[in-house]
Amino acid sequence: MCSHQTSSRDSGAPHIVSAHPEQGWSLLCDGGILFDDTGELHPDGSVVPPHRAPAEPLAAVA
Repeated sequence: MCSHQTSSRDSGAPHIVSAHPEQGWSLLCDGGILFDDTGELHPDGSVVPPHRAPAEPLAAVA
């Protein structure tokens, strides 16, 4: 898994080791997968659902 040294700026957060923006995901140094929709899949199989902001209603055009 991850062997990087954390700094005060890093605060221990895993960093991206392989980005695949054309497919919408990135591999993290701890083995997790980060998706472009803000969802995550952790190495232990746990899932973090996407953190989507509520959509504002569209204005109707008359």
